[in-house]
Amino acid sequence: MKNNDLEIEPIQKKELTAEEKKLALAYSKFDKISETPIFDFSLSENMKVSVGVSNRHVHLNQEDYEILFKDMKLEKVRDLNQPTQFASNLFVTIKTPKSEIQKVRVLGPIRGYTQIEISKTDAYKLGVVPPIRDSGDIENSSVVTLVGPYGEVTHDGCIIATRHIHVDDEIRKEKNLVGVKEVSVKIGGEKGGIIEHVHLKDSKRAYFELHLDTDDANAFLLKNNDEVEIIL
Repeated sequence: MKNNDLEIEPIQKKELTAEEKKLALAYSKFDKISETPIFDFSLSENMKVSVGVSNRHVHLNQEDYEILFKDMKLEKVRDLNQPTQFASNLFVTIKTPKSEIQKVRVLGPIRGYTQIEISKTDAYKLGVVPPIRDSGDIENSSVVTLVGPYGEVTHDGCIIATRHIHVDDEIRKEKNLVGVKEVSVKIGGEKGGIIEHVHLKDSKRAYFELHLDTDDANAFLLKNNDEVEIIL
């Protein structure tokens, strides 16, 4: 196999030392025929990923959806970059004993769980202390009330989402990210810097995109579709 005019020979996993395995994990691709790792130092030091800024939003399960909206239809306003995901026409109010935030968009499609994703700034306003969690990890998270046009529901499910990059198996292979659990990203510009602990979030199908909440994005003057650099 040729790469940048250099011959790169496949290296069997069993031939690698412990240190070489670590290197292969970060800097290898897998040969599709032999399914063995090959060193590939063509991995760009400037691997870029586009930014998606996530404002506060809500995912609903079917039961809560019917309580809040009864027979109102969950209609697509626009597609999101992640396959099958969309911004809907429906909104709720997030309420706590301290305060409330109105006009919070419901994202579709309906899920198997209800999840409320807010920023730390939102949390201060609401008087709650949500854990930083991956999507779907909502057990023992903050309790809030969701108010819709026909009813309200109160339970846990309020989190601050981890910084994450959406990937699938093909993206991992293409970007040399097989086995990588988290990365850092480097941001340029007037308020540039480095964001650490960016999780790689796996899906069956994904659009390669970094999701940050509004607090993180505003701190670095980032907006949708900006590009940042991945650091392994």
